[in-house]
Amino acid sequence: MHEDWGSTPAVIDCALSVADEMDIQINIHTDTLNEAGFVEDTINAINGRAIHTYHSEGAGGGHAPDILRVTGEPNVLPASTNPTLPYTANSVDELLDMTMVCHHLSYDVPEDVAFADSRVRAETISAETVLHDLGVISIIGSDSQAMGRVGESFTRAFQVAHHNKDKRGALPEDSSRNDNFRVLRYLAKLTINPARVSGMADTIGSLEDGKLADIVLWPVHSFGAKPYMVIKGGMVSWVQMGDPNASLPTPQPVYYRPTYGAFGRALSSTCATFMSGAAIEAGVPERLGLERLIRPVRQCRTVDKRHMLRNSTLAEIKVDPETYRVTVDGEPAHIEPATKLPLNRLFFLA
Repeated sequence: MHEDWGSTPAVIDCALSVADEMDIQINIHTDTLNEAGFVEDTINAINGRAIHTYHSEGAGGGHAPDILRVTGEPNVLPASTNPTLPYTANSVDELLDMTMVCHHLSYDVPEDVAFADSRVRAETISAETVLHDLGVISIIGSDSQAMGRVGESFTRAFQVAHHNKDKRGALPEDSSRNDNFRVLRYLAKLTINPARVSGMADTIGSLEDGKLADIVLWPVHSFGAKPYMVIKGGMVSWVQMGDPNASLPTPQPVYYRPTYGAFGRALSSTCATFMSGAAIEAGVPERLGLERLIRPVRQCRTVDKRHMLRNSTLAEIKVDPETYRVTVDGEPAHIEPATKLPLNRLFFLA
């Protein structure tokens, strides 16, 4: 469900009723302008049922200014997209232009500018970074060409982790020797938690017996920026390589190239297409001539915040309607914007 086509209370109730019948997940982008109701109306329409709020964030859309309130609900599976992560000195200016372009708005129309301003709020962007560190927001997604950068989710996740460590210090769960809990918390936002929310955790999301062997191998010095090798279904799919015709193993330039697992039948036999059990029983894969592995989604209606690994924090989230300041169980959720970040130009040309 998306606000551009109407995330009204009636639509929410209807979609969730179908989802309950078919055991599928519902993703919702709520109503920024509050035209069909406010955040309270959306929460009431959801009525305690599992739902994936993939735009529960500081400036990416959804009920203005208080969509972040839903992140503390036990039945809500919250995610935010990466354009607002991490909170930096440039976030507000960049996001305003993004919003104007992505929604076909004009700076010559006062109402358009007012809409964009209502969506881009420094205080809630700041709080979003903190809510991730507390494990209140469970997943980091991307969006694509509508504010998000689909290729930067992993990098931005660990920039958020760094920014929080820099400004807020170590987490209570970590020791003085390392930040392992924080690292695993952010890794779960990108791997197992999205798989659990989408009903795919039987097949992907973690390295366990019986699952697809999907592995990304990172050199320690470039962890979070540039992986060395991508293994898909147990086969090397992409890897950093030099010239395959070279007579020695160290030719330049070295860049990502497709390899064995990216061609022919290897590609379809190491990838999965997910759909509802009802669609599989109805013969949809055969009718469409699908060649990939076919897997049903499962447990989409019984998953809740408790199942979000290392990101299951429940809290009362409040947003001041005048100042946009956010509190978590009465404590301010604020962090100063970053002016310098790792995993940046050291690894990329621009």
